[in-house]
Amino acid sequence: MFELDLEEFKEVITQAIESLPDEFKSKLDNVDVVIEDYPPRGVTRKLARGRLILGLYQGVPQKRRTSRYGLVMPDKISIYKKNIEAISSSREEIYERIRKTLLHEIGHHFSLSDRDLRRMGW
Repeated sequence: MFELDLEEFKEVITQAIESLPDEFKSKLDNVDVVIEDYPPRGVTRKLARGRLILGLYQGVPQKRRTSRYGLVMPDKISIYKKNIEAISSSREEIYERIRKTLLHEIGHHFSLSDRDLRRMGW
């Protein structure tokens, strides 16, 4: 297991967002990215199926937003720091897992399914 301090972890997330193509960055609308140590217990039971959850998207995907979408809390992408660190053995591996997890969760924001994202390598 390899660990990053919180500031470095945040910086990797910022770099991953900044590296997105402009057409994606400009459409990342009403989304907060947060770092949490671990997912909430209920989420772990519901989604994990024996695997560590590295990230989670919660919100209304873009394709499901209608003209009634407004005055809502931001969508939330949670990145689970301790879970990523638990399965990483180097700084580079953590960086890559953060990037891949963030891209995967952003994909959900853009209405892509887990199946679509796996095909894309996310």
